[in-house]
Parts: sequence; structure tokens; C-alpha cells
Amino acid sequence: MSGTGAKTTDVPRSMLADTVMERLTSTYAAAADPGRAAAMRAYMKDVAPFLGIPSPERRALSRSVVRGTPRPDEGDCTAVALRCWRLPEREYQYFAVDYLRRHVTRLSSGFLPVTRQLVSTVPWWDTVDALAAHVVGGLVTADAALAADMDAWIEDDDLWVARTALLHQLRYRERTDTRRLFAYCLRQSGHPDFFIRKAIGWCLREYAKTDPGAVRDFLAREGGRFAPLSVREALKNIGA
Repeated sequence: MSGTGAKTTDVPRSMLADTVMERLTSTYAAAADPGRAAAMRAYMKDVAPFLGIPSPERRALSRSVVRGTPRPDEGDCTAVALRCWRLPEREYQYFAVDYLRRHVTRLSSGFLPVTRQLVSTVPWWDTVDALAAHVVGGLVTADAALAADMDAWIEDDDLWVARTALLHQLRYRERTDTRRLFAYCLRQSGHPDFFIRKAIGWCLREYAKTDPGAVRDFLAREGGRFAPLSVREALKNIGA
């Protein structure tokens, strides 16, 4: 299944987003550090330019940006996220991810196409993984019917969409749909890309914290289908 035809969501009007974005851009710009920005961009393999704001400082600035603002609705969240994604510097996208994580319970199943757009736009692990585990995972928890969308995403040609499907149950623990977890891993077991192979190992390793026997048994049966990287990651904390 190709991801090239995914629908693009328009940015809705939002007075709250206007306020947040005005505060955000002025606050972050004032804290920019070009020296750090160059190093951060290099570390992230040139995926995007950076302002050069370290994470602890950025989160403190973000708290000041949203202080006193009302709780957003879904339209406000959509507007903030999409407008942050239109800005070049990566810290704005980090702000959007944190904003969505904080307000995920205010989002409906109709927000899933927005997350797909975010996952597919300027994609790299730093934004994709947080969106997968904390936003997409939260949406599927709230609406079990979205599991069918995950069944489609795991087939997607866009590796970041497929990675999101693999990782969306990362924080589910006892609520994990084990059948889907293992089926998704098998579906992508032959994928040549490092980021899919790593994600397979990671999601299995996380579930092994809940049910190590199930992961051991699964790999005893199917381990030969996976790249050594995936198997090593999966067994890292539980042994063979």
C-alpha cells in the first residue's frame, strides 16, 4: 500500500493557535544559539535546521508559552501542530509533539489523519517515535476501531508510517494486543531499513518487560525470519 496519496489537512482557524504561535516564535527565537544549532543539526543527520535550544531549556520556555492559555480543542491542536510543522526549525516541531501529548485525551479518532501527515512530513525518529507511542497510541486506546487503520499503516510504503504502526503499542503493557504486535513484526521482518528493524526489536523488548515468556517463545518459533539487530534488541533484557 502506497502512502503517496495521503490527504493533506488544511490548517483550521484558531485564535488560541494565533496566541500560542506568536508567543512561541518570539520566545524561541530570543533563546536561539547558532553554535549549538549547528551541532544539533549535525547530530540529527541534517534532517532540519535547529535554533540551538537544549531540551531542558526548551521545555521551560514552552511552559512559559502556554502559561495562562485555555485548554485547546481538537481544532486548536490541529492548528498548532500544522503551523509548527510549517516552520523550518526542529524545536517548533518538538513543541507541537509535546503539546499533542499533553492534550491527547482531547483529540478524537478524526485526528488520526493529522498524525499521519506529521509522521510523513520531515520524518525522523525524534518526532515519529513520540507521535507513535504517545499520540497515535493514545488515539487507538480511546477508539479501538482505529486498530484497523494500524493494520493499513503496517503495510504502508512509507517506512515512518509503518514504524508508527509497530510502535503505537509501545506503552500499552498489559493492554497490548499481542496478536497484532507479533503479526506486525512478522509483516515487516524482511524490511531492509535500519529504522524498521530497530523498531521491531524495540517494541518486542518493551513488551518483554510485561511478558518475557511470550517474546521468548515467539522468537524461538520465528526468530530466523528477523534480522540479527531485531533479535538482539528484543532479547536485550531477557536473554535467549
